[in-house]
Amino acid sequence: MAADQDDMADAWAAALAESKGAGDVASEVAAPAEQVSPAAFTNFSPTGATSGAGNDLNMILDIPVQLTVELGRTRIPIKNILQLAQGSVVELETLAGEPMDVLVNGFLIAQGEVVVVNDKFGIRLTDIVTPSERMRRLSRT
Repeated sequence: MAADQDDMADAWAAALAESKGAGDVASEVAAPAEQVSPAAFTNFSPTGATSGAGNDLNMILDIPVQLTVELGRTRIPIKNILQLAQGSVVELETLAGEPMDVLVNGFLIAQGEVVVVNDKFGIRLTDIVTPSERMRRLSRT
């Protein structure tokens, strides 16, 4: 029993000796950390060389977008869709004479009415959605 206690005391003494040696290593590792210099970041704020938002807008003017004019919508069961044939009439929820929605990439930007120009359909814009209204609608989705 006394031999076990002596072995345990020797183990503790060895562990304490190691921890003192590790303390020296820790101080050696910590010393170079004091020599670290602060990080330097690049300034990305606009300079006088650019003309501000005008340049930003010019960069996106040639990007194509999907413009859709929506005549109306409805919900019908699949069995009714399968029964559709040439000449079938699908009733829409939009009333005749109501303005049609003009969507860009699926977002409402204006409303208008149908016109015919040189035997082609077109749309005359009657109401443009304000930027604040567009942002409000985007935040709801």
